Amino acid sequence: MKTFETKNFGEIKYEQERVLTFPEGIPGFPDSRHYLLMSESENEDMFFWLQSLDDGDVAFTLMDVYKILPDYDPNVEEEQLYELGEITDTPLLVYNIVVIPDYVRHMRVNLRAPVVINPSTGIGKQVICNNDDYSIRFMIFEELEKAKKKKAEES
Repeated sequence: MKTFETKNFGEIKYEQERVLTFPEGIPGFPDSRHYLLMSESENEDMFFWLQSLDDGDVAFTLMDVYKILPDYDPNVEEEQLYELGEITDTPLLVYNIVVIPDYVRHMRVNLRAPVVINPSTGIGKQVICNNDDYSIRFMIFEELEKAKKKKAEES
């Protein structure tokens, strides 16, 4: 078990086999190449954090947008995925970076550049999709509210 000091989460403990490698880093953060994918609880299935293990100040909020936008279908050039290693029967994990400003209603998600992780190899990459209709600043708060209301109605 290893430990690492972070700005947002304090000291975290992790097993080496949970470390994800981003060979190119994340755009704008080329020196942060080793990350942990973390969630608030084991039941959390929509929001996650990608915590750098190279810089305790670097962490990204990620979202599984399929929970809100089930028709999300990023079209990515195959060569962008080569770096992830051999793709097996285990599906790739696709997340999107979320920006949560002080005024939460202005929360936005980057649909144009998803973060793709191959759980079989532990390698990840932020890729650019070819879908011109996907925004880098999609306002997601209203969609979250609609999903919350729908879930309440179904209960």
